[in-house]
Amino acid sequence: MKKTTLLRQYISAPEILVMPGAHDALSAKIIEKTGFKVLTMGGYSASASLMGMPDLSLLTLSEMTDCYRRVVNAVDLPVFVDGDTGHGGVFNVARTVREIEATGAAGMFIEDQVHPKRCGHMKGKQVIPTKEMVAKLKAALDARSDPDFVLMARTDALAVNGLNDAIERMTIYHEVGADLLFIEAPESVDQMRRICAGLNGPCLANMVEGGVSPNLSTRELQDIGYAVVAHPVATTYAVAQAVNDLMQTFLKEGSTKGFSDRMMSFHSFNSLVGLNELRTWEQKLADYAAEMVAKTKC
Repeated sequence: MKKTTLLRQYISAPEILVMPGAHDALSAKIIEKTGFKVLTMGGYSASASLMGMPDLSLLTLSEMTDCYRRVVNAVDLPVFVDGDTGHGGVFNVARTVREIEATGAAGMFIEDQVHPKRCGHMKGKQVIPTKEMVAKLKAALDARSDPDFVLMARTDALAVNGLNDAIERMTIYHEVGADLLFIEAPESVDQMRRICAGLNGPCLANMVEGGVSPNLSTRELQDIGYAVVAHPVATTYAVAQAVNDLMQTFLKEGSTKGFSDRMMSFHSFNSLVGLNELRTWEQKLADYAAEMVAKTKC
């Protein structure tokens, strides 16, 4: 089954779909081996892992697609990614969809922030007029080659114009054809309930640790009415804290020995990244080559 079709099935299933966020290809592989069915990656983690910079539209489309392609190639799971504002006007949006779809991602979203955008839980956001986003969304829908490729619409209007405007915008975006609906950064459970009750389509909850939204459990979010929950930056925060703690230990003690119980072992890491399987395949190729050469000499 195509990964795009599989993602659609997960979204429409009665049980809420959980999408952990990958920081890079290695963390994507860990997410897969842990047992999750889908993963996501956005501009926040990509900006951090590729540039050590905040999510302020600093990455180009080619940098984003290169990053997504590596993550997609590292796992067998459907990968849902971030198209930001579409990297420009309607022509840019169409190209963004085609380029991201070509990475093998199973879906993506575009948002109605003014470019350059910022993380949805940061202050100072601005949104474009609804009709401008409608044109972008229609361009995105027309550009996809696989009709099962999931396109999510995101609005940041709640923080700018209030919840009523956000719900009104998202209702229109859904009518245009958005497959998944995302009103960013609700500040209370009541707002979350109003979002899910006010929209006639599958909604995504975005759990950003330390952000403006209540950090609720998967079960709580399902009870509210969400179809999907993403934890896009938890892995990035965990990586940053772990490396920071490691370096502090190293600087203080002059050795990493005091941190060894919090590190994966040499052999465990090699197993994680599939070294044994690659070595086995390499040996099979060598044996085959030797056999063919021996036959030719005879």
